[in-house]
Amino acid sequence: MIKLFHVSDVHFGAEDPAAIAWFGERVADERPDAVIMTGDLTMRATREEFQRGGDWLRSLGVPVTLEVGNHDIPYYWDPFRRLMSPYQRYAAVEKMIETQLDIAGVTIVPLKTTARAQWRWNWSKGRVSKGSLRRALAMIETVPAGNLIFVAAHHPLIEGPTTGTARTRGGDAALSDLAAAGAHAVLSGHVHDPFDVPVERGGWTLRMIGAGTLSKRTRGSPPAFNEIRIEGGSFSTIARTMDKEPARSISETVEAGR
Repeated sequence: MIKLFHVSDVHFGAEDPAAIAWFGERVADERPDAVIMTGDLTMRATREEFQRGGDWLRSLGVPVTLEVGNHDIPYYWDPFRRLMSPYQRYAAVEKMIETQLDIAGVTIVPLKTTARAQWRWNWSKGRVSKGSLRRALAMIETVPAGNLIFVAAHHPLIEGPTTGTARTRGGDAALSDLAAAGAHAVLSGHVHDPFDVPVERGGWTLRMIGAGTLSKRTRGSPPAFNEIRIEGGSFSTIARTMDKEPARSISETVEAGR
């Protein structure tokens, strides 16, 4: 069995130290095959926050891939840095960002859903650009036949069963293109609550899987991360929460794809 830990929205600068320690203990005790971090590693995209976040991810001692979240880009009150050099402070985590991972029959493909600027007031919401989607689809074309394909993004591509929203522009069309390319799941964060729901496109079923948060900015659930268990062509998602009910299945074990 392959075990992946899917974590998101740690928000160093507003992190929950108890939740951070709890997650680290779970990694040390259970040794997942990889950690997929789907964005908002930091709260305000400062060098100090990236350094602390990078140190924490490296301390886990397992392969890590990291997506960029909307909080990982400088805020609106620093417009020059946001528009001209938004990634200048990523040095501490640069090698982890948007890294494709291949693990024993599973491939993790990154998909960028953040934008420096948008034609709407709320720039925290998602956007899939043509370039970002093209790069993800090109990576999928190189995946070995028979591998499960998990796409890692920060924003859910369409709205799920949560109070938080992503309103990802281009997300619906991207979901259809990813399904047509054979992706089996899209992993995301942003909304701070876990979910796993099937979506059918063109006769192909892929799953939208959202992780909770390890920050103090909880919403409908306590601090949480997802454990994804993979056996053969099937996988299931378990929400691991830091409360009296520490683990609960949020999906059935399902055969991937058709």
